[in-house]
Amino acid sequence: MNLNIFSKSTKHAIQAMIYLASNKDKPVLVVTIADYYSIPVFYLSKIIQTLRKHNLVSSIRGRGGGISLKRKPKTIHVSDIVNAIEGKDDEKQMCAYGIDICSDFVPCPIHDDWKKIKSQIQDRLIHQNLETLTNELIKKHALLKNEKRKSKN
Repeated sequence: MNLNIFSKSTKHAIQAMIYLASNKDKPVLVVTIADYYSIPVFYLSKIIQTLRKHNLVSSIRGRGGGISLKRKPKTIHVSDIVNAIEGKDDEKQMCAYGIDICSDFVPCPIHDDWKKIKSQIQDRLIHQNLETLTNELIKKHALLKNEKRKSKN
């Protein structure tokens, strides 16, 4: 079972922000990030525009230009990225089943359980900053690289 918590756009936004955080203030071309994650460039450019509008990234035109984080990764939370892409409309939440709008007044069959789980996820996102997330993913990639080496031998 594949439980998708975020939209595809939000996932790509998080990936782009992680890429920028791992490049330490150096401007990066959108095409570089798109190639790295196999995201269509035009699609990622639209996502970057939204992130820029929400003051999460800045862009520099011309030679040596690109995009970079507008703030330090430690001050950007995953929830900032999610809210920039998906909005903050807490009143109308999609059903966990994807059937329709789901609320306390018009609940789906698992509304109460899903509301608790979703609340825990949201609390985690509020406290998870981009710096910590990036560092954890760097560690994960190092572990994966070591596992691949071990399996070759």
